[in-house]
Amino acid sequence: MPEIHLVRRNALRELLHEADVDALLVTDLLNIRYLTGFTGSNAALLLHAGSDKETVFCTDGRYATQSAGEVPDLERVLDRDSARALLSRADEQGASYRRTGFESHHVSVEDYEAFSALAGGIELRRAPGLVERLRLVKDATEIESLRMACAAADRALADLLEHGGIRPGRTEREVARDLETRMLDYGSSGPSFDSIVAAGANSAIPHHRPTGKVLAAGEFVKLDFGATVDGYHSDMTRTVVLGRPVDWQREVYELVYRAQAAGRAAVLPGSEVVEVDKAARQVIEQGGHGDEFSHGLGHGVGLQIHEAPRLARNGAGTLSVGMTVTVEPGVYIAGRGGVRIEDTLVVRDSTAELLTLSSKELVVV
Repeated sequence: MPEIHLVRRNALRELLHEADVDALLVTDLLNIRYLTGFTGSNAALLLHAGSDKETVFCTDGRYATQSAGEVPDLERVLDRDSARALLSRADEQGASYRRTGFESHHVSVEDYEAFSALAGGIELRRAPGLVERLRLVKDATEIESLRMACAAADRALADLLEHGGIRPGRTEREVARDLETRMLDYGSSGPSFDSIVAAGANSAIPHHRPTGKVLAAGEFVKLDFGATVDGYHSDMTRTVVLGRPVDWQREVYELVYRAQAAGRAAVLPGSEVVEVDKAARQVIEQGGHGDEFSHGLGHGVGLQIHEAPRLARNGAGTLSVGMTVTVEPGVYIAGRGGVRIEDTLVVRDSTAELLTLSSKELVVV
């Protein structure tokens, strides 16, 4: 969709004027995808602050046909050393690119030295985080991709539960593979990250990796997983119990359930990220488990599974309409088990929009 990429490039041009640069050399592949639609593994973009007439995209010969289809609206150059080729071109053009910014947060010392040697009469200026500022707020196209990714994960979990995929006797690894295969069946191009399936005492490990541990009756099973659609990631956690839950399991689950609801209710435009974290955290602290909630409340999600903003006690910034974030409080009792409940949401004018729709009631399997 060239039109949406043009809108994004024009929005970036406004930031280039603020940064007082004539152009920006974009080398991060996710930022290039965001601005052009290109999905290959090697590229650079020299975006001029004036217009697309002076903007050039570069990739190598492996992607000649692919880039013609994905980036039909920009001048394209084929060169294996894409970033350096574009800098050399800018130097040849002279005054039009006199002050060229570059993504200093994505450039190694070695590349910076090479850029400097090629710049010639160009003044290279550090210009970190400009595209990421735009990516903080998702447009309608991005939200639709996120919605489809969340739907693929929702459907996969429902299918897994319906067909007895979570049951005593299976291993954590078997459940994880089964879940990921079902996400593929429902439109995912691949998991957003290595799926977490954690049973029994392992569920008290926030980022446990699935093992050959066999699921047993009476255990919590925590599943943290996501699907990818059009490069956009979903993120969801649900915790189920194998067989009738005992009192401590019901109490911990109810506490996390209430904390997650409080966190979701605090996801409003203008809310400080630290206050959103606090809304959920104080519920868990008042329930006597503050020390067992060991991570931040959530994070942004989009082309990366972890993006800004960070919803945490040491986070910074405020929420805006169109941001997509997770809300994922947890309580982890070492040696016994843990509960995490997580959703992906879009910040809206009033109530946040839930993209992950699987039930948050305690599921007994």
